Parts: sequence; structure tokens; C-alpha cells
Amino acid sequence: MSTSDPRPIRIGNAEREAAVRALGDHYAQGRLDQDEFEERVTAAYAARTSRDLAPLFEDLPGGDEQPTTVLPAPPAVAAPFSPAARHPHDLAAPYGRDPATGAPYSDRYKVAAGVMQLLLPFGIGRFYTGHTGIAVAQLVLSFAGIGLLWAFIDGIVILAGRPTDRHGRPLRP
Repeated sequence: MSTSDPRPIRIGNAEREAAVRALGDHYAQGRLDQDEFEERVTAAYAARTSRDLAPLFEDLPGGDEQPTTVLPAPPAVAAPFSPAARHPHDLAAPYGRDPATGAPYSDRYKVAAGVMQLLLPFGIGRFYTGHTGIAVAQLVLSFAGIGLLWAFIDGIVILAGRPTDRHGRPLRP
């Protein structure tokens, strides 16, 4: 659309993206330096009408033919399914989700808890996961010897099973 049209036509995100791709081509060919490119891209994303895009291309080859129509998007590449990819900014699960249950992961690690239980069999791994009642019981009973065996077996169960933190969230692998 030329700048002599009586009324401006609103553009959408597709037209803005097409303009940014065209600016990227000019940048790749060396017609724009880094600062000019960033300036024009910022203006392209802020554009509301086709008239706002026109000045971005006036001094470039084909400037009177700046993209105002939607260009086809590049072909999509198939990727394996990942719940984290589907919801990359899931505020309820900042550490991702368990693929089997969909439950949000804990901020604690399963391997760390299990190794601490095996190497320091005084309930240290349970303190780490937030299970202070179990941890205190293992610590107190460790003086009688029973707690050491219990903590060692508990460490194996943590490593082999599906342990949770004190809030019931599964520990991260």
C-alpha cells in the first residue's frame, strides 16, 4: 500500500513478522548495520498500520514494495512430544512436570536425597526432602542401630521408587 492512500489499513502480527523477515534479509546482505537493524525491527513491531512500515524500507532496494502481505511461514520441523515444550512457562511447575502423572516436580533431586540417605544414614536425605518427622525418627533410632538400617533401606527405596517432597510433589530425576 502506498503512502498516498486516504486511510491507513491496520496490520496484524503476520505483517509485522513479514517486515522483520524482510529487514533481516537486508541486514544479512549488509545493507543495514546492527543498530539500524535493531531500530527498524523495533519500529516494525510497534507499527499499527501499513503506513508505519513504509518508512522502514524507503532507502532500501525495492523500498516501494515493502511487505504488507503475509509471507508463508518457514516449514515446521517435527519435534518429539514434551510436556515442557507444550507449556514452557508453566508457573505452577517451574521445574517441569512428571511425564507419567503430569504432577509438577519438586525443587529437590531424587538422586541427591537417595545418596545422602545411603552415605549419611542418619535421616539426612529425609531432612533434604522436607520429611522432618521421618528424619528425626531415623536420627534418634540411629543411636540404637535400627535407624541406620532403616535409613539405608530408605535410601534404596528413594533411588528405586517414586519419592516425593513434603508437599507431595515428585522429586526431580
